[in-house]
Amino acid sequence: MKNLTRNLLLIFTFFILVSFSAKAQKGSDVIRQVACFDSTLKSQADSLKMVLYKQGFVVVREATMTMESEYEMPVIVPLNEGSWYHIAFIGDMTSKLYEVRMYDQDEKQVVYQKHFGNGMESNVINYSYIPKFSEYHMIKPVQVNKKKKTNICGYFIIFKKVK
Repeated sequence: MKNLTRNLLLIFTFFILVSFSAKAQKGSDVIRQVACFDSTLKSQADSLKMVLYKQGFVVVREATMTMESEYEMPVIVPLNEGSWYHIAFIGDMTSKLYEVRMYDQDEKQVVYQKHFGNGMESNVINYSYIPKFSEYHMIKPVQVNKKKKTNICGYFIIFKKVK
């Protein structure tokens, strides 16, 4: 009888923990980065990769991301002191405005770039950066699109100079 009570108590505890876990996962308001595919962005990214590869850069991180118009998509990356990085964001061709802000670990803005959508290359923001300290940086790309409010594709690449 004592073993039966203990087993029932363990089973009851297990079911309560599982139900709390399921509720926590279902109700969370976490922003998740979701990949997307756009052949134009892929082609532009491949061209940029080829140009920078010839200049001695290699890709350290790249990702596509589904974005919402007018909302930043934060990307946190570790950067090493003294290394030469080249960061690129390619936005949807139909967007009218593209911005990238980059912050150091102390939340000080270290880069700000803004482009307006008027032509083939206007959807690409890229810049070089050499950090003064080895620390995490937050990069926040955003694009404004009047035609689409959600499911806007963006392409993000970080290169590092190796030669």
